[in-house]
Amino acid sequence: MRILMVEDDKKLCEAVCWRLEREGFAVDVCSDGDDGLRWIRQQAHDVILLDRMLPTLSGTTVLERMRADGISTPVLVVTALDTVANRVEGLEAGADDYLVKPFAMEELIARIRAMGRRPRRWESAARLQLGQVLYDSEERILTGPQGACSLSHREGDLLEVLLRNPGQTLPRGVLLSRVWGPDAPVEDGNLDNYVYFLRRRLRQVGGGLELKTVRGVGYRLERTDG
Repeated sequence: MRILMVEDDKKLCEAVCWRLEREGFAVDVCSDGDDGLRWIRQQAHDVILLDRMLPTLSGTTVLERMRADGISTPVLVVTALDTVANRVEGLEAGADDYLVKPFAMEELIARIRAMGRRPRRWESAARLQLGQVLYDSEERILTGPQGACSLSHREGDLLEVLLRNPGQTLPRGVLLSRVWGPDAPVEDGNLDNYVYFLRRRLRQVGGGLELKTVRGVGYRLERTDG
């Protein structure tokens, strides 16, 4: 699971990132509202941790703008503003949950995991199936009528995005953001390499899935078995 933390308290960011990464999460951090909204609009994260008191744009404004854009990524507001009115305002602005500082790290992790289990456009069950092909995203095992194989972390992340959006042309930028993260120092050719690897895996297990190139745009996963 990839998490975006929008928080201007550097020490808190360091502590939270250290703990979340130990728990197996990938974490990106930004420290002001403008930058946070830019990252959010790339829709590369599964959960957003959002402070309310931020430079440039308040957390409430960020929430309102992302929801107005139709972005449904779950948001956990993490803030020192702890009155009932503050909580109601945050929830009405579009937050999914609200956690008051200071907080226990165990509670933060539990809330993140609970939010990550909620079905949404990019994320639902761990076992994904399209036609005769089944992918277990937790074990990273791909299975088809001709056998099974394990995938690398990158291969698995890329296949998961494609399987959750079958038949849709996904732009290169979307795939790069979802698999490597926003602003990651990755060369564009890396995506083509992993597409090549995935095509070999899909042929290996059989099942009639084809990963097609949409020239000048991106890639699309299709069934060829009717």
